[in-house]
Amino acid sequence: MRWVTYDGGAGPRAGVLDGENVRGLPPVVTVLSLLEGGDLEEAGESARREPVEVRPLSDVRLLAPIPRPPSVRDGLCFLDHLRGCRRAMDAPDELPAVWSQAPAFYFASPAAVVGPYDDVVISPGSTMFDLELELGAVIGRPGRDLHPDRAESHIVGYTLYNDWTARDLQQLDMAQGIGMGKSKDGAITLGPALVTVDELEPYRRDGRPVLEMSAEVNGVELARGTLDQMDWTFGELLAYLSRGTDLRPGDVIGSGTVPGGCLLEHVDTPDLADFSRWLRPGDVVSLHASGIGSTEQTVRPAPGLTPLRTRAARTAASTTT
Repeated sequence: MRWVTYDGGAGPRAGVLDGENVRGLPPVVTVLSLLEGGDLEEAGESARREPVEVRPLSDVRLLAPIPRPPSVRDGLCFLDHLRGCRRAMDAPDELPAVWSQAPAFYFASPAAVVGPYDDVVISPGSTMFDLELELGAVIGRPGRDLHPDRAESHIVGYTLYNDWTARDLQQLDMAQGIGMGKSKDGAITLGPALVTVDELEPYRRDGRPVLEMSAEVNGVELARGTLDQMDWTFGELLAYLSRGTDLRPGDVIGSGTVPGGCLLEHVDTPDLADFSRWLRPGDVVSLHASGIGSTEQTVRPAPGLTPLRTRAARTAASTTT
């Protein structure tokens, strides 16, 4: 099934895509509540048999399938993406051994989640705003201390994931050394639908989903790749994430960026001269994944920035009063 959260003018509600229509459930029902209650499949069959409403897709606005996940974690499972970023920053391609010991991840902000066609505002103070082409796995069954060979069975489905990043703010985050901060909480795109695992069975090869993914800026392709390029599988990532802690229904886990799927990797690429800059207001960013669908979003200007006084400035001010 292809689950969506949509707004037809009376507030958000959950529904199932049926061709060019949405078959809606009662307003009190959400995709998250169905996951938490273990009722997703039964509710989907009910929506197909006796929907509360049927609306043409053209008449509704699609939101993120889970507008406020319990938690969002973003992995870094494509190591060639990391190598591409290091080359852009004139660092050696060879990765330290730590990258082969465990999959890296960070916690992102559920409050930053936006829908697949929402405008995205540049992070305040940023002049180096970037996109990132990823796939998000959504947890359907809770689990803890999962085995890597069985952990994928806890995934109920997948959705596109755009990890918008303010690269200049990321430099400050990295210099402080305690993880991602203001560089990553501007926006996280999820959508257009939560596509359940059974729907994607035709795309599985050797037990792994092989989805073709691509990203465009202003209609020009930036990157194309497949999910089986992951150095760490979703099963391995979930096993690591669940060590000593619980994964909960509705949690969203990002795959990390498909190699080439961000502007940082292309800043000095001669055959992509149009992308030798960062995103600007008016740019249109689109992600695509076979079996999942597409997103399309327009970049908007950053709001005004109120600067902070540095500690040194505050100390100087206090000594003169």
